[in-house]
Amino acid sequence: MDGQKDLRISDLLRMQAELQEKYKGIWEPVEPGRARLQLLWLVEELGEVVSIVKKRKVEGIMEDPEVRARFLEEMGDVLMYFTDVLLCLDVTAEEFSAAYEAKHLRNMGRDFVGEHRQYLQEEKE
Repeated sequence: MDGQKDLRISDLLRMQAELQEKYKGIWEPVEPGRARLQLLWLVEELGEVVSIVKKRKVEGIMEDPEVRARFLEEMGDVLMYFTDVLLCLDVTAEEFSAAYEAKHLRNMGRDFVGEHRQYLQEEKE
């Protein structure tokens, strides 16, 4: 894959299904009961991302090609486990896309400042 590719959700699901098929019989099967465990693995990988941000800071990710490559690798792992969860629960690219777009539209219409005003105001003594 060249560096200019823009993967779609359907591509991610297809690629992860191919990986799961390659290791069929070695890895646990992709089934609904595995979704919880895949989420836990996702959280572990996210912890690795957080560790990079914490230790190397944003500047390291932005300025050091090796740190950036490691960051992107770990973000890829997060996305792989994310797509595993979708596969376990038989979520299609179209179904997820519709839900994501609906959430985006809802967020675009929200007033986050108004909804969270109590958290944004300084405490009065």
